[in-house]
Amino acid sequence: MTNDQMTTQQKPVTVFNSNGQSRVVLVCEHASCFIPQAFDKLGLDDAALQSHIAWDPGALAVARRLAEHLDAKLVASNVSRLVYDCNRPPSAHDAMPARSEAIDVPGNAALTQMQRQNRTARYYDPFRTCLRDVIAATRDPVIVTIHSFTPVYLGKSRAVEIGILHDTDTRLANVMAQTAGSHTPANVAINVPYGPQDGVTHTLKEHAIPGRHLNVMLEIRNDLINGSAGQKDMADCLANWLRDALAELNISVGAQCSG
Repeated sequence: MTNDQMTTQQKPVTVFNSNGQSRVVLVCEHASCFIPQAFDKLGLDDAALQSHIAWDPGALAVARRLAEHLDAKLVASNVSRLVYDCNRPPSAHDAMPARSEAIDVPGNAALTQMQRQNRTARYYDPFRTCLRDVIAATRDPVIVTIHSFTPVYLGKSRAVEIGILHDTDTRLANVMAQTAGSHTPANVAINVPYGPQDGVTHTLKEHAIPGRHLNVMLEIRNDLINGSAGQKDMADCLANWLRDALAELNISVGAQCSG
């Protein structure tokens, strides 16, 4: 880890391309597997801490390149989702999961209410405030969250390669699904491998739906983005796909920031 990475990860949230002029606001809640030293690795070994239970491998690299393509601001969490999952409200049991997939997380077992409140204040609240402020400073924002998922979960293989997720607002997700074949040969599905019933649309519900901002959550199978070439290809694909989907809705990607 470089000194620059350490400095970034000491902050709970980072905004990349903070001067971006696009109306698209990108979000990467599971960008980092970093666990502050005070948590003593949450009792896990290094293999677990580098695996998908700790973060979304490849998601930040895709999101950063996508931000460059679109000239979009990108809000990313700098802490592992095992410390606090910024795509969950504080009331959610898996905001600080005691078990992830088939792995127990000893450092999250039997957390007191005070410990949960302290983590919320230290990691989630700054992330939520930062994202809220970035969205508020962008005229007519479009919220796009970037995630990755494991090809095998609880021993079962997943055929889907890109998931287009939505909550109650289906506008952008539906257009992306309808135009998928023009942009990628990947196996694409709506609300797969997760959906609102799994509690994964918190960011959309918190930051997009109340203001009726167009929004979508994109899940990419992580074997497709486990290297720089795949990350580049995926970001290039998503950039064109989003531009065309928004054009179908008579919306241009570019916009001036307010304020």
